[in-house]
This record gives sequence, structure tokens and C-alpha cells, in this order.
Amino acid sequence: MSSEAASSPVASGPALRYAEALFDLALEQNALEKVEADVGALARAIEMSGDLRSFLTSPIYDSEVKARAIDALAAKAGVSTLTKNFLGVVARNRRLFALAGMLAAFKRRLAEHRGEVAAEAIAAAPLNDDQAKRLRGEIERVVGKAVNLTVKVDKDLLGGMIVKVGSKMIDSSLKTKLNRLKSVMKEA
Repeated sequence: MSSEAASSPVASGPALRYAEALFDLALEQNALEKVEADVGALARAIEMSGDLRSFLTSPIYDSEVKARAIDALAAKAGVSTLTKNFLGVVARNRRLFALAGMLAAFKRRLAEHRGEVAAEAIAAAPLNDDQAKRLRGEIERVVGKAVNLTVKVDKDLLGGMIVKVGSKMIDSSLKTKLNRLKSVMKEA
């Protein structure tokens, strides 16, 4: 699977606690939308930059270097004071290695708060706006709730897509169908 379609970071216990603390503060300060935008921008930056991911998880760099770097990243991204302070606490507590998990957990907590269901679609090719809208509508019809849809591309799928909603997965990718056919042919 390509790095673009790699599954979301798994949030550990500490990552969940940090995410919950950020959510509670954002809710208390009526800043959920701003923090949501900040979290989205940071998550995209981490997802798009292998160097940033490596830097955050590397034990080679000392916590002061990481703290200065994350502070500079936050300033350049123009994040809110709340998000900047949160990143400072994470850096001081030497937890930047878990930042991607914290951001993913925050997004899930926010979706839960809004009564949304998170869904992920992994497609062989990018979906246009109309296709994404129709897919979201179909998932909403099936689950009966608003859907927060994330679409990723994995060219290894060849065709079709994989849709994950909660713990359920529908795999209609050409790659999986060909693998099943290959399996059946071996048995024959």
C-alpha cells in the first residue's frame, strides 16, 4: 500500500488523553472550529512530509530542538494561541512522537461530539467533488448519520475502492478481486 493510503495513526492512551484535553479546552473557549482547522493543517503537514514525520518520531533530536521546531511550524502555520500552547505542552512533555495520533484522536472526538461518523475511502484514483459528495450521501443513507469522509488515493488498488466506516470495511478494489481469483485458480 502506498504511503498516501497508509492507515491513520493509532492513538495510544496518552495520545487520547492529550486529544481529550485539547478538545475540552477548545469547547470551553468556544474555539472548536479554529482548533479543528489548526489540527487539519498540522495533520496534513505531517502526512505530506516524511521528513517532518521522521523528525517528530526520531530519538536523535533533543526535546529542545523539537520544541523550537514545532513552535516555528506553529507560527508559520498561523495556528491559534490554544493550539500553539497545546503543541508547547506536548513538546515539553516529550510526546511529539505521538502528535499524529493526538491529532487523529482529536478529529474523532470532534466528529463524535457533532454526531458524525468518520468514514475513509481509499480509491485507485482521485475522486472529483461530485463523486465524493455522492459517496458521502450513500454512506450517510446506510449509516443514518452525518458522515465525515476522508478520501485517500492508493494507485496499487488498480481500480475500485475500499470504504471503512468504524470497524466495518467494504473492499471492492480490483486488486482484492484479482487476489481472490488468483486464490481460486490455485485451488482448482
